[in-house]
Amino acid sequence: MNKVTVSLSKMEFYAYHGCFEEEQTIGTYFTVDLSLSYDAERAIKSDDVNNAINYPSVYNVVKQIMDQPRHLIETVASDIISAVRREFPNILDIKIRLCKLNPPLEGKTESVSVEIED
Repeated sequence: MNKVTVSLSKMEFYAYHGCFEEEQTIGTYFTVDLSLSYDAERAIKSDDVNNAINYPSVYNVVKQIMDQPRHLIETVASDIISAVRREFPNILDIKIRLCKLNPPLEGKTESVSVEIED
């Protein structure tokens, strides 16, 4: 087995996730870091993208979930993992870090984030 990890870093989205009305109306920026591992033996031997994890397709799955407003970023991150696993059932491990930039707190904070490993 040739276990390979593919990482998509700092994918940026404008979305409407949050519990406050302003977050759901005005929206804010989010970044997503996603790493996924799979057995790349067939891809390596064939040099064929059809046997690999196609990262533009992964990005599109993430974008589809980011376009669906949720209250909790934990829910968004979990939904992304589920959707990516459905699209790519050969994934062995997956890790996501979802950051909400400039969250509405009482002080200045660059971001708030959640991480899930599955």
